[in-house]
Amino acid sequence: MPSNSRAVVLLCICMIALGGVSYAGKEFALPTPQPAATYPAHDEHSDELVTVGIDPYDMADKANIFTIPYADVDMLPIFVVITNDGDQPIALTGMKVEFITSKRTKLAPATQDDMYRRLSHTHKPGGVPLPFPIPGRSKSAVSNKALDEIQRAQFSARAVEPHSTQAGFFFFDIDGISTPLPGAHLYLTGVRNGKGEELMYFEVALENYLSAPQPVKPAASPTK
Repeated sequence: MPSNSRAVVLLCICMIALGGVSYAGKEFALPTPQPAATYPAHDEHSDELVTVGIDPYDMADKANIFTIPYADVDMLPIFVVITNDGDQPIALTGMKVEFITSKRTKLAPATQDDMYRRLSHTHKPGGVPLPFPIPGRSKSAVSNKALDEIQRAQFSARAVEPHSTQAGFFFFDIDGISTPLPGAHLYLTGVRNGKGEELMYFEVALENYLSAPQPVKPAASPTK
């Protein structure tokens, strides 16, 4: 093999190895949520004293908080923040979230099993494996670190206490959708007040995020 070809091969091997080391050394930390009304894309119910804000992690600098390159597996992480400014807790056990594109395509959040299946057999463009151990087609093929990140990242709160905020990520499968955000809306239903009454649905326009001059910056929690 010519010397210049060997150099190119060695460079590629080094880049892949360094990428693996980089991902191996990273630790995911859930962003610290701000009050939902401070996010450019939000829907505030002033009469019910509840606000829902969303922050898509569609840009590389924001998505860098993750150890998994979700863009490479066609998953869009959306940070959903719910602030309760009332004096009674609100229940989220019946909450449903739906992402509707400009073409009226309805997307439900990916479940953990959906995420495992996607990660277990995905490769980067050109056939280069992702830099974490996912060679098989089952949950057991996904690394423990990736499993832990998925579990910690996904929205899991079952209630929001008075004068407090809960947040987490919902992941949406955008395979085949080249521009998912323009004209899209996120709908949130099934939130109930302390009396068990369902609140009016929340509708958040993604255009408010896209047109914001200074999007909310992710603030990672300190690593313990």
